[in-house]
Amino acid sequence: MINVVHFQRKRRKHGNYSIESYFWGIRNLQPTDIKINLKVSKFISKGVLRRLYNTVEAFFYQQDINHITGDIHFIATFLSKKKTILTIHDCGFLQRLSGIKFKIVKFFWYTLPAKRSEIITVNSNATKQDLLNYIDFPEDRIKVIYVFVPEVHQPNIKEFNKEKPLILQIGTAENKNIKRVAQALKGVECKYVILGYLDSETISILKKNEIDFENIDKKISDKEVADLYKKCDVVSFVSTLEGFGMPIVEANATGRVVVTSNVASMPEIGADAAEFVNPFDIESIKNGFLKVINNDVYREQLIENGYKNVNRFQQTKIANEYYNLYRTIS
Repeated sequence: MINVVHFQRKRRKHGNYSIESYFWGIRNLQPTDIKINLKVSKFISKGVLRRLYNTVEAFFYQQDINHITGDIHFIATFLSKKKTILTIHDCGFLQRLSGIKFKIVKFFWYTLPAKRSEIITVNSNATKQDLLNYIDFPEDRIKVIYVFVPEVHQPNIKEFNKEKPLILQIGTAENKNIKRVAQALKGVECKYVILGYLDSETISILKKNEIDFENIDKKISDKEVADLYKKCDVVSFVSTLEGFGMPIVEANATGRVVVTSNVASMPEIGADAAEFVNPFDIESIKNGFLKVINNDVYREQLIENGYKNVNRFQQTKIANEYYNLYRTIS
């Protein structure tokens, strides 16, 4: 029996919980020769003392394999290097920093944790290449393991509403690019449904551009999220940076057309099953939405391609990649 511990961050009140949902799915499929336990950090990752406590605490919960599932990379500091796997979801944090803050974050979240890890897993080749730009780490010890699409997302046939399509936005962080999308949708007859916390500045921009929008600012179940996909006509995922891009494959699985970005991991994940736009060009974003709304044949082809694309992200396939990795280093 191989005993594995998943080290997981403590949730914030507002935030993205995709990491937690993803690794819950991995644990749900554990084979008979692997036992996975969950250790959630006592404190939210905020402040030096709280982070130091979480780091020391992790030392006492080590098992045959220690798997840091993301975000709290720094807790690798006192773990056994030969038994530690670190999952890094993206390098976006670094790209938003400069000066001394950049150096501190790079050292404690990337350089030091990498030195204390036997294997690093990332969720796309794009993330792998980004990471190699920041740290010195053997490329063959960085494993690309995609994120699986949750089984709650199933094909759902719906007549497309060309008169006033419902456009779904999952996530509201700065990289989700809602401010530019709002400007791009100005004058486009649609309903824009946004899941996640919106600050006053973003709300002001939405109103200024006369967008008919609805904001769902509360935690909802996976089933309720899946229902949002079913109700929508288009999924908007015009991010400026993503390590993976889960809404792309969730839209594919449901049978909804998705407009996404032509940067970072999104072309890799979307393949031939999405409309790609320049996330920094408002006119490009607008044209992308208009194309999938007005071109019936093109839209249906993207949807058909999406059903095929999700085969790369099946839950059992992805879980087995982790289990085989555990067996390799145990």
